[in-house]
Amino acid sequence: MIPVLSSKPAHVIYGPLAQVPWAPDVVLLFVRANQTLILSEASQQLEGGMPPAMGRPACAVIPQAHNTGRSALSLGCCGARAYLDVLSNDVALYAIAGTALETFAERIAALSKANGILTRFHQLRRADIEAGNSPTIQQSLAALQSA
Repeated sequence: MIPVLSSKPAHVIYGPLAQVPWAPDVVLLFVRANQTLILSEASQQLEGGMPPAMGRPACAVIPQAHNTGRSALSLGCCGARAYLDVLSNDVALYAIAGTALETFAERIAALSKANGILTRFHQLRRADIEAGNSPTIQQSLAALQSA
């Protein structure tokens, strides 16, 4: 039941995306929970569904994305966490098929901008409520526009 690559590659190259000399088959991101929110929303919009959340082994997220051409989330396993300092308890792995990278990057940028605005809206609304007010949505929107 563990995903494996559907074909045996002649070579495997790992490295920072900006430094890899070839187009990637899979892009692996180390992400926090708030980042997975945006990534899963992008997956839902671009792929028509939510990405699978995978457990053990963490490395299976790579063939999952490669074989299906769809994104996948790995919650990480104890082995990966033992060897990768970057994979701390608040970090997960998110894999995006290389063929979808440009589309994902555009969608992520738009969703990040929208999420920033929505976050500010809720921060202002919460402050207003904590001050003892009962703002309507329209009042909260007006506060956001004047902020």
